[in-house]
Amino acid sequence: MKSVIFIAPPASGKGTQSEILKNLGYLHISTGDMLREEINKETSLGLEIKEILAKGNLVNDEIVNKLIENKLKNIAGPFILDGYPRTLEQAEYLNNLFNSLDIYNYEVIYLDISLEEALKRALGRLTCSCGASYNKYYDELKPQVDGICDKCGKTLKTRDDDNEESFRIRFKTFKENTEPIKNYYEKMSKLHIVSAMEDSSKIADRIKEILK
Repeated sequence: MKSVIFIAPPASGKGTQSEILKNLGYLHISTGDMLREEINKETSLGLEIKEILAKGNLVNDEIVNKLIENKLKNIAGPFILDGYPRTLEQAEYLNNLFNSLDIYNYEVIYLDISLEEALKRALGRLTCSCGASYNKYYDELKPQVDGICDKCGKTLKTRDDDNEESFRIRFKTFKENTEPIKNYYEKMSKLHIVSAMEDSSKIADRIKEILK
């Protein structure tokens, strides 16, 4: 199957779809995970990243690009690119990198969701320290006992950034920043817009069809 670049607004279900693809043999490449991994290894680059984040700054393109390049050089088989590219400049860099590594068998999937639906999903999210997740607004995702994890019995929590005001800002910022990236991949005939408003299994079937 083809590799995939996910462009997905907050609460659009990208995590769920990534897990489904991972079960099919995809390697999940997350920029956030790579940054944390580099910090934990305490490399010189990791220490630099840690200092940047400690100051509340964003890690610059040069560092992120290098991490992506190192990762892609050492993998075989289909992959999921998650959290990158976030800017048009990163998309152009990635295209040049793909060309240098002879990576052409991929598609770009944009998960399309309304602000209202995304907001409902985000504000209803409940998570547990054991890794389980629930949603209080959807019957099939509710815990059996309100506020208690079905798996381990611990108290469920909401994410600190899952409040309406901050979510609306994050959603709006994402949409504005990714519009040039969508246009870029549309011109390359690589962009596929998939509705994220349906059941996750139907979304997965649509994505699998694109990646055949």
